[in-house]
Amino acid sequence: MSKRLTKRTLLILVTALVAAAALFFILPVSIPLILALLTALIIDPLVKLVERKFKWKRKLSVISVFIFVVLLVAVGIYYSVTSLIGRIIQFTKDAPDYLNSLSGVWIDMQEKVFKYTSGMPSDIVKATQEQLTAALTSFKDSLLELLSYEKIIALASEIPNFLVSFIVFLIALFLFMLELPQLKQSAFNLLTDRTAEKVRYMTTKLNATVIGFMKAQLLVSFIILAVAFVGLLLIVPKYAVIMAIIIWVIDVIPILGSIIILAPWSLYEYVSGDVAMGTKLAILAAVLLIIRRTVEPKVMGSQIGLSPLPTLIGMFIGLKLFGVLGFFIGPMVVILFTTAIEAGIIKLNFRI
Repeated sequence: MSKRLTKRTLLILVTALVAAAALFFILPVSIPLILALLTALIIDPLVKLVERKFKWKRKLSVISVFIFVVLLVAVGIYYSVTSLIGRIIQFTKDAPDYLNSLSGVWIDMQEKVFKYTSGMPSDIVKATQEQLTAALTSFKDSLLELLSYEKIIALASEIPNFLVSFIVFLIALFLFMLELPQLKQSAFNLLTDRTAEKVRYMTTKLNATVIGFMKAQLLVSFIILAVAFVGLLLIVPKYAVIMAIIIWVIDVIPILGSIIILAPWSLYEYVSGDVAMGTKLAILAAVLLIIRRTVEPKVMGSQIGLSPLPTLIGMFIGLKLFGVLGFFIGPMVVILFTTAIEAGIIKLNFRI
């Protein structure tokens, strides 16, 4: 018995090591394929809906849905790229005016520093001026480094790799969509009837969770959009619509979100002398951040079937471990764990 146990333990250990090594070496280069599989699973309900609605065969439904999704993505990329190019061209035209404006702001800030430090000891005045000069030099060096020739070349060299990965993603997505029922059946054939029933339960629960997660994100984003629009309408009515939309899009970035837009804007207003405007924008940024951090866990918890506390813990730990993607992975892992317990795959009926 001891030998059998030892062999079994050794086999499990070797299998775990092989799986870990495979994940370590294969997973980083398999991102397009993994994303294609996940996208196919998300789109599959739409394919089934088209099958039922129009009485089409699987292949025709997959082709129609695939074309629809690709066209949707293409239109989004087209308008995003053309808008970005237009903004870049406009920025290059306005760059001299921006530089003159920043120079004026810098001169005005120096004058204010001289005014406020006029009665102070010369050493303090000199140290303050040196700190301001060092801060400006550091900002200039960082900007030049960001826009350096090497960085631009490195970014441009990644474009072919991205295009290859994107093409592989599209091809894999179509094939996964086409073969998904067979892949599911092959996976279930490896399981016993009892285990297959548990996995079906988990799959159903996870599908509902993904839909609930998307609904929660959409609901929170609309709350952010409404608050940002109302706030900007009271602060800067001229730019309320466009800036509210920009904040709405940027706010999906975890932790930072709307702060990326509102914090520099508020700081610029402070530096340029409009303290009231800077304070209003800072207050709006704080309000949006509080809404995102308090409303999101509660709404997401209600939509995906978790209480706010485990949802918040899953989001935070996922973010720390996996970065931005971990913000979405964390709650999914919590749901997967709780669903496995409900299905009886994981049993915690023990006492210490």
